[in-house]
Amino acid sequence: MKNILVLCTGNSCRSQIAEGYLRYFAGNKARIYSAGIETHGVNPKAIQVMAEDGIDISKHTSNNVDEYMNIPFDYVITVCDNAKENCPYFPTNAQRFHYNFPDPAKASGSADEVMDEFRKVREMIKIYSEDFINEHLS
Repeated sequence: MKNILVLCTGNSCRSQIAEGYLRYFAGNKARIYSAGIETHGVNPKAIQVMAEDGIDISKHTSNNVDEYMNIPFDYVITVCDNAKENCPYFPTNAQRFHYNFPDPAKASGSADEVMDEFRKVREMIKIYSEDFINEHLS
């Protein structure tokens, strides 16, 4: 079974959404983890937008990457440039992947406009996650 780590700055939005979708698409083919170089708690809007698509991430926790140093990751996916630039060295042969998704937590405007940004980013991450699993775990 493969170990996949999704890494972001605060482990609150993008990495949490990616963890949810990677788990969904991987099924029992992989163990999925997410972490941040900091921890900011799971964003309630990320929980809400995932629930709209039938995926419950309400039990996810915001974890620091240091908690996972002893796990032999096969893949590390950074989902923001800050995490890519500050990602710690893992003493494994993990393949690294990167996609800089927009940060929906920085969206401004009305409540509807902010949620629309969360939905847009959710769909980008969903497509990326499904493609990743199909390419690397099929």
